Amino acid sequence: MTSDNFKKYLGFWIGLSILLLGSIAQAALPEFVTENNRHALMVDGKPYLILGAQANNSSNYTAALKEVWPVVKQVHANTLEINVAWEQVEPEEGKFDFSYIDELIKQARDNDVRVVLLWFATWKNNAPHYAPDWVKLDDARFPRVHKKDGSTVNSLSPIHQSTLDADKKAFVEMMKHLKKVDKRQTVILVQVQNEVGTYGEVRDFSPAAEKLFKATIPDQLQQSMNLPAKSWVESFAADADEYFHAYHIARFCNEMAEAGKAVYNLPMNVNVALRNPFNPGKPGQYSSGGPTDNVLDLWKAAAPSIDMISPDIYFRDYRTVTRVLDLYARDDNPLFVAEIGNDQPFARYVFETLGHQGIGFAPFGLDKTGYTNYPLGAKNYDDATFEPFAEVYGLIAPWAHVWAKMSFESETWGVAEPRDTFGESKQIWNAAASEKEKEEESKTYTQVLDLGRWNAEVTYGRPMFWIAPPEGNDIAKGGALIAKLDENEFFVTALHSRVTFVPSDEIENERTMTVRVEEGHFDKKGNWVFERVWNGDQTDWGLNFDGKYHLLKVKMATY
Repeated sequence: MTSDNFKKYLGFWIGLSILLLGSIAQAALPEFVTENNRHALMVDGKPYLILGAQANNSSNYTAALKEVWPVVKQVHANTLEINVAWEQVEPEEGKFDFSYIDELIKQARDNDVRVVLLWFATWKNNAPHYAPDWVKLDDARFPRVHKKDGSTVNSLSPIHQSTLDADKKAFVEMMKHLKKVDKRQTVILVQVQNEVGTYGEVRDFSPAAEKLFKATIPDQLQQSMNLPAKSWVESFAADADEYFHAYHIARFCNEMAEAGKAVYNLPMNVNVALRNPFNPGKPGQYSSGGPTDNVLDLWKAAAPSIDMISPDIYFRDYRTVTRVLDLYARDDNPLFVAEIGNDQPFARYVFETLGHQGIGFAPFGLDKTGYTNYPLGAKNYDDATFEPFAEVYGLIAPWAHVWAKMSFESETWGVAEPRDTFGESKQIWNAAASEKEKEEESKTYTQVLDLGRWNAEVTYGRPMFWIAPPEGNDIAKGGALIAKLDENEFFVTALHSRVTFVPSDEIENERTMTVRVEEGHFDKKGNWVFERVWNGDQTDWGLNFDGKYHLLKVKMATY
């Protein structure tokens, strides 16, 4: 081979290698994968479970980060949710400063933590407080939402191209910078805006908005929702105002996500300021136009570039929280609790989220920068506040990679203690209640899970060595996780509860037994490592869990 031919040959293979390496690098980007109506967030090519900690809103500066990392470590979180503000990166129009992002990524890597980056811009809980001064003080270029009476509310209208173009430009520049500096994909997910929507009015009633509202619904919506070319009122009747506003906000967010992904294709979500699913009130009383449960289908149709719509949960009671999880865990929507209160009652909902095949969970306000959003969250920001989350995350964190894989590939279940018992009030009730009342109450502390050939009964507030009726924990804090390994074998773990396997109707006339209960742990590669066998007292009264961590493999049989 001549020297020239050799150079050409070598150049060809070098070029091919570069292309292949580029393809591998692109494939390694975080992404959502859906198979058989089950979802996974893939990070480093493997399913990833977000055990998140969200910092307070004003912790997004280098000087504040020192108050964030200790709490992230304390609660065993593997992911930090933290915002970056538009005013922070583009204080003067066209002049960008991403030094905070650089330092955030460096410190996250030093702490071995991934990052979900929250873009606070046109919307942060309705208002443009985190937009630059040159945006939020220029109402002519960036108009607010007009009320019916002609006055305005402090919420930027989604219909104006000038607002979208300015916000999108900054967002795209941030995504370009991330692609340049974050070669190891420390940032795994980007949230577009924060709790979009409008309080105080259902939609924009400005002359420009009225012109759009009186026209036929957009072609894109006709096609995606299979609707005829009619007006908003003809298409959506009494809901027309809210649907109009929701559509334009969804399209705004979609165009931002689409532009951001074009330069750096990270997964993107939006979060939701929820309405109460049982007592919603009127749009404007809740955040009108945001992806609340009543407009989810419209949002999905209007914003296909948004990978996930994620609830922010501040309801404390079990009934409402589980209803929200039901609504947002959809075949077309991975469930991620992007924000939830940081008080003790919220910690148990990690179990319910994972039981809904959730890909992550992130309590708000997990830092010590000197702020508490009580009564939404806890009164204090001390170690006692964070301990309930540390307990649950501490159970899951060492094998979170295993659960993420199980959740994507197998049948899994998760439940939290279903009654809302809180300390002294529960003790007072116990002292005053009759035996009949206690018997009826005990039924509310029993959850039955259909596992196929077997059922699992999960109960709360029972002594380990007896079949006493469940009374519930004095403070509601129990929960359990189960994964099916095959039709007769299950992985089980729990806190402050009892798990009992019983035959289903399918095998109710057969003799059954617990063949083997192994305790063990998972190594870093996800392999099961045997430690001991439970038997006798440890299995005769069900599988009892207190605050000590136990991982079990349970084999059942008929004979």
